Amino acid sequence: MNKYLHIAKISFQEELVYKLNFLIMRLRNVLQIFLIFFLWDSVFSDPERVVFGYNRAKMLTYVLGLLLIRSLVLSAKVSEIFGEVSQGGLTNYLLKPLDYFKYWIARDFAFKGINILFAFLELTVLYLILKPTFYVQTNILTIIFFLISVIFAIAILFIFYFIAGSIPFWFPEAAWAINFLFMFVIVEFLSGSLFPLDILPITLQNVLSYTPFPYLIFFPLQIYLGNIAIVEIIKGFMVAGIWLIILKILMNNLWKKGLKVYGAYGH
Repeated sequence: MNKYLHIAKISFQEELVYKLNFLIMRLRNVLQIFLIFFLWDSVFSDPERVVFGYNRAKMLTYVLGLLLIRSLVLSAKVSEIFGEVSQGGLTNYLLKPLDYFKYWIARDFAFKGINILFAFLELTVLYLILKPTFYVQTNILTIIFFLISVIFAIAILFIFYFIAGSIPFWFPEAAWAINFLFMFVIVEFLSGSLFPLDILPITLQNVLSYTPFPYLIFFPLQIYLGNIAIVEIIKGFMVAGIWLIILKILMNNLWKKGLKVYGAYGH
C-alpha cells in the first residue's frame, strides 16, 4: 500500500511541475462553465421564472456545481492509458511489481485531489464575481446520498476508461479517436455535463436512466438540489451498482484478452 501512496504523492508533485498544461486545462473548464452560466442566466433574467422545473437558484447552482463535480469525476488521469496501450508504454508497467489497476487508482486520486483544490478556489472567485443566487443544501442525509453518488460516479468512469482503453489492444491506431469520441462526445453529452438531462423528452430520459451515463454528473447534482425522492435515489444507486459490477466484469475480460494480443507497438 505504501508504494501506491508514494505513487500518488509523486503524481501530485508532477502536476505542479507541468503548471502550464494544468492551468490551461483548468482555464478551459472555467470558460466552459462561464458560457453555460451566462446562457442560463439570460434564460432566468426574470427571477420568478421556472423553466423545466428549475428556478433561477437551482439552475445556477447546477451550473456552478458542474465545476466541482467535473473536477472529481471527469478529471481523470487514467485517460492516459489510451496512449500507454497504443504506443507500447504499457510494457514498462508489466515488467514491474505493480498492479496496473491500483497504479492508476493512485495517480487518479492525486490528480482529482489537485483538481478539486483548484475547483474550490475557482468557484469562490466565480461566486464573488458573478454573485449568483445559490441553493444551499442543508439536509445531512441528502448530502450523504450526494457524496455516495459521487463515489459511484468516480468508480464508473474509472472503469469506463479501462474498457475504452483496452480497444487499442486490437486497434492501436484508433486510440486518439476513441478517446475523443468517448470523452468529449458520449460522456460529456449523456452525463449532464452540458445541460440538465431532464430538459430532454421524458421517453429519452427514461431510457437514459437505465444507462450508466446520468450517474456520472446529472444524478449527483439532482440529489444535491433535492429534486429526487429517496425511493428514486435508492433505485439510482441500484442501477449504478449493477452497472459497476457489469463494467468491472467486462473490463477484466477485455484486459485479459487484450494482454494476450498485446504487441508493445512503438517499443
